[in-house]
Amino acid sequence: MTGTMHTRPVHDEHHSVGELVGQATEQLSRLVRQEVALAKVELAEKGKRVGRGGGMMGAAGAIAYVGLFALAGTATAALSLALPVWAAALIVTALLFVIAGVLAMTGRAQLRRAAPPTPEQTLGSVKADVDEIRERAHR
Repeated sequence: MTGTMHTRPVHDEHHSVGELVGQATEQLSRLVRQEVALAKVELAEKGKRVGRGGGMMGAAGAIAYVGLFALAGTATAALSLALPVWAAALIVTALLFVIAGVLAMTGRAQLRRAAPPTPEQTLGSVKADVDEIRERAHR
C-alpha cells in the first residue's frame, strides 16, 4: 500500500489551547474543592466556639436561677445571725448576681471570638488564589 501516513504533530513544549483550558479547568476545580474543604474545617471550629459560649451562657442562667433559691436561703439564714435579715438577704443576692455576671461575660467573650461566622482564613486564601490567577493570566 502506498500512501501517506497521517500523524499528529508532536508538541514537546507547546500545548493546544484546548489542552491548556482543560488543565486550567482541572486545576481550578481542584483548587475550589480544596478551598471548600478548608472552609468546612474553619466553620466547624467557629461552631465549636459558639457552642462553648452558648453553654457558658446557659450555665450562667442556671446558676443564677437555681442559686437564688438554694443558696440564698442558707446564706441569708447564716448572715442573719449577725445582721438584720433584710441586710443578709441583700448581700447574698448581690453575691449571686456577681457570679452570674462573671459567667455571662465569659460566655459573651466566647461568642465574640466566634463571630462573624465566616471562614476568614479560607476567604483570604481564595483571594490570594484569585490574585495569583489574574497575575498569571496577564503574563
